[in-house]
Amino acid sequence: IMISRLFRDPGYPLADVRVSQVRQLVSPADLCAEVPSTAAVNALVYRTRLDVSRILSGADSRLVAVVGPCSIHDVQATLEYARWLRTLANALDDRLLVIMRVYFEKPRTRIGWKGLINDPSLDGSFHIDEGLRLARRLLVDINALGVPTATEFVDPITPQYLGDLISW
Repeated sequence: IMISRLFRDPGYPLADVRVSQVRQLVSPADLCAEVPSTAAVNALVYRTRLDVSRILSGADSRLVAVVGPCSIHDVQATLEYARWLRTLANALDDRLLVIMRVYFEKPRTRIGWKGLINDPSLDGSFHIDEGLRLARRLLVDINALGVPTATEFVDPITPQYLGDLISW
């Protein structure tokens, strides 16, 4: 439905001229079924969440280190970085719990690219369904490498699609 047509109705009191159309998103349940997690990934997320809790409470003397790029735009480069980070994390495991920063949204960007979820093609097409699919697949792949992930949930809908794959 073209929202702009709806708002042109003189009987309609509000108008958001920045909305040009509405597209229905894939449901969180359908996306989770389409791009499922694995038992190993679920175990890593659960174990990492417990480890973070133990570190923050002082029961574990290590530090939590959330490291990685400001935002994700290149899936292959991100996987390369995750492989490299896994090696580093293994070497520092006695002192640090390394969690990879995997941010898909750019909340402070007013003009320009809004992040992988909102604009996966980096061209203003805003294929959010594809962005959610890419983000979920990437999180499954990173966790499958043994690298726990962290993100910043900006949109209140996003955790329904990705929350089971995030450790921090």
